[in-house]
Amino acid sequence: MASVQFKNVSKSFGEFVAVKDMSLEIGDGEFVCLLGPSGCGKTTSLRMIAGLETPTSGSIEIGESDVTFKHPKDRQISMVFQDYALYPHMNLADNIAYPLKVRGESEQNRHKRAQEVADVLKIGHLLERVPAQISGGQQQRTSLARALVYPSKVYLFDEPLSNLDAKLRLEARGFLNHLQRDMGMTAVYVTHDQAEAMALATRIAVMNEGEIVQYAPPIEIYRRPATTFVANFVGNPPMNLLPVEAMIADGGISIRADGLSMDPLPVSARAAKALETGKTLTLGVRPEHLHIAAGGESNTISGKLFANENMGPESLVTLERADAARFTARIFTDDEIRLEQNVSLAFEARHVHLFDADGLRLPFDGE
Repeated sequence: MASVQFKNVSKSFGEFVAVKDMSLEIGDGEFVCLLGPSGCGKTTSLRMIAGLETPTSGSIEIGESDVTFKHPKDRQISMVFQDYALYPHMNLADNIAYPLKVRGESEQNRHKRAQEVADVLKIGHLLERVPAQISGGQQQRTSLARALVYPSKVYLFDEPLSNLDAKLRLEARGFLNHLQRDMGMTAVYVTHDQAEAMALATRIAVMNEGEIVQYAPPIEIYRRPATTFVANFVGNPPMNLLPVEAMIADGGISIRADGLSMDPLPVSARAAKALETGKTLTLGVRPEHLHIAAGGESNTISGKLFANENMGPESLVTLERADAARFTARIFTDDEIRLEQNVSLAFEARHVHLFDADGLRLPFDGE
């Protein structure tokens, strides 16, 4: 295995800049997810590691070697594609062994290695079949087996689970998680599915418009999103965000908005500086940190019940304020909640996030 490093990498297609001055270090044995919406530059970044695209500027290193202009076959990488890219006329054994064939391995060694990898992935009994004769999940494992059959420095995954149904996706995700821990592989995984990224990655690089906006372990990104974009992108449902008026009073930050009642929040140096240039901040609270107020609670937001979605073990309760802004809470209750009734949602101050006028998170003292 090996590390991967981007050094001020940019990639343009004509006038369009797909990746902007990216610098990124992926450690040996790390599983890093490039996460972001369509068009953010994540697949282009992956293809540059693979050698399928050449950077417009900057350099890429794998291990100690600069591979910026190396041919894909000289990089010692393996790649799993979104559509699996299996040869329809070959049986699974030949599909899996193909990387060994192009490297001149004997037929005996190819078939032996293909059988070993297929057995690990629980498809060893299917090797005589062609891709059309197996399920989507089995095709996904065949594509993965082909990537693993030849020892590589880095394994690249381009949304490999997107074509699977929900049940198979969960199974494949768990299998990949186990496989990465077992092998200690260096992996770069592209996805727009934040649940996949949270479940698989040792670190996540959240991308937007060709730039990395936060690079951190999954729990860090979830608990302390660096920007309002990250807060709104990571989480299902996403973090509730509300523009508020703020000022320093009574030794804390006083927060005001229609329907909102809050105790003053602690003042940090960055928050105080942000309030020097403007009085508008953005308040953020995740849905699971909200509950229906029981009365007498100090931190609440009130409005009319807009929707109540019963999800079985939980309900997603959405209230709408007078200005049409909506807040969603994930709650666990068997109580009947009627539409159109007035509702107050309560939260604890320790679960509040504040973002400045540029959308950057303001840390509280001690973070």
